[in-house]
Amino acid sequence: MPLKTYRYAVCGGGNLVLDLLLYAIFYNFIFVKQNVDLGFITFSPHIASLFIVFPITFFTGFLLNKYIAFEDSNIKGGTQLLRYWLVAIGAMVISYLCMKLFVEVIGIYPTPSKAITIAITVVYSYILQSNYSFKVEQ
Repeated sequence: MPLKTYRYAVCGGGNLVLDLLLYAIFYNFIFVKQNVDLGFITFSPHIASLFIVFPITFFTGFLLNKYIAFEDSNIKGGTQLLRYWLVAIGAMVISYLCMKLFVEVIGIYPTPSKAITIAITVVYSYILQSNYSFKVEQ
């Protein structure tokens, strides 16, 4: 296994554990499996948890990738952050659609649905992060 892939797996694995832990805490204990009514829109608890956890794991994921997994990238930090954000937004859209499908259409419980969704987005993210956000430019 290439060192870059190993580092990405370790960093991504740590961020994944943080993501699942925070998701379970928000879903089960903060939103207590109840809809979140903001007055102008109401979110189901599994979608509200997804949106709340995203900014936290976005920044931890970026820092881990920038300084550990893809430390050899010579792209400027601001450009890396913008590219990482674009890929993360794509991953968020995939996550949203998967959660809607798995929970509301298929009927799988939210926490296992989140784990399945993460597995899907990990593949998408690795390909784009290594070939776009943090690639080594010649």
